[in-house]
This record gives sequence, structure tokens and C-alpha cells, in this order.
Amino acid sequence: MEKDKIKLSIIVPCYNEEKNILLILEKFRKVITTEDIEVVLVNNGSSDGSEKILNELVPNYSFAKVVKVDVNQGYGFGIVSGLNEASGNFIGYTHADMQTDPLDVIKALEIIELQPNPEKCYVKGDRKGRGIFDQFFTMGMSGFETIYLGSKLWDINAQPNIFHKTFFKDLKNIPKDFSLDLYLLYMAKKKGLNVIRFNVVFPPRIHGESSWNNGIFSKWKFIKRTVDFSIKLKKEL
Repeated sequence: MEKDKIKLSIIVPCYNEEKNILLILEKFRKVITTEDIEVVLVNNGSSDGSEKILNELVPNYSFAKVVKVDVNQGYGFGIVSGLNEASGNFIGYTHADMQTDPLDVIKALEIIELQPNPEKCYVKGDRKGRGIFDQFFTMGMSGFETIYLGSKLWDINAQPNIFHKTFFKDLKNIPKDFSLDLYLLYMAKKKGLNVIRFNVVFPPRIHGESSWNNGIFSKWKFIKRTVDFSIKLKKEL
């Protein structure tokens, strides 16, 4: 695809997602009906067979390309590595675990294109259909961030996220870890973007395990890391 014809680039970070890669590509193939959307699969320092599978499969999908990160430096670093290689006027990301339907990416693009000033919009999913415990966790984290940072921040880790490339190009000191979702949503609000949320269904993961959401201990680590980043973010801004 020619770079100047790309309307949307969607980044999909893949860390040890060898069992999901074919599913990702096939699901995107079914929903991408134009030639102006590209899917950037980031091999985020995987230690399984992801690299081999990506190299074998991606050439068969005209809308897809691969960005390789040699050493995993975090969730945020992988996504930003992909965003830096994106060709689209609108850019964004979603997860590789297939808990967010690729069709939601198309819906997000349609929503942002309908706005009177799409360059000043940030479109983000709002997860539905999750378990009670996960909902409770989200409510607690959302409440803390909203009060502490003084801005309504709900379901911070929901996917997908779509925005204009000019918003991304102006950002500095972007976090390399899971704080990326919080940082981008907060900066969108701070910069006065029109943040638009839309419902997305969040089913169970098909293959593999989450790299962070796999028990009480992992959630506690996530909370501590997020709180530490929030304190740093508030001091810097």
C-alpha cells in the first residue's frame, strides 16, 4: 500500500501471541474492505514462535506489515514502536488477545470521521460483558485516577484507541509500560480533545494468558505501578 493513501494505521502489539496471530490476520481480513487501512503487527520481543509465524503469514495479507522489537521493553514501548512506523493520518492500537473485536477498530474510525473536527478527537472503547471482579477493579482504579488527576478517567485500559497522528507527534516522555493507556487518555483530555467512548464487548481470551492480568498478585503490581506513574505524571504536568 502507498503511504500517502493510508487513512488508518492500527497497531497490534504481539508478545508471545503465536497462537493468536492467524486469528488476528483472518479477523482483520474479514472487516477491512478498503485499501486505506493498514495493520501493524509489532513483534514485541517475543520468546515463542511469533517471529517465524509472522514472517510466514504476513506476506499473504496486503494490509499488514511487521515491526520488530528485538528486546521487550514493555507494553507501551511496543505500541509506540508501531505508532512511529504508522503511515496513516489516523493511528491507534488494540490488543492481540482477541478480546477486542477487530470490527471495533472500524467502528472507531467511522465514529471519528463523522465528527466536525476529527483531528481533535480521541475515540476509545468502553468494555462491556466483563466479570464482576474485573469490573470492581476497574471502578476502583478509575475512581482513584479521576480524583487524583482531576479529570474523568474511566475504563482506562479499554480498547481500541484511535486518534489523529498530530496528537501523538506532540507527546513527550511516553511511558514504556502499561501506564501508556492512562497517559494517552489523560493527555487527550488535558489537550482538550473530544474524547468519545463507545461500547465494546469483552469476551474471554481465546489463546494464551495475559502478561499482567493473571491473579491478585499481578493486579497488585499493576496498581502499584499505576499509582507510582500517576504521582510522577502529576508532578511533571
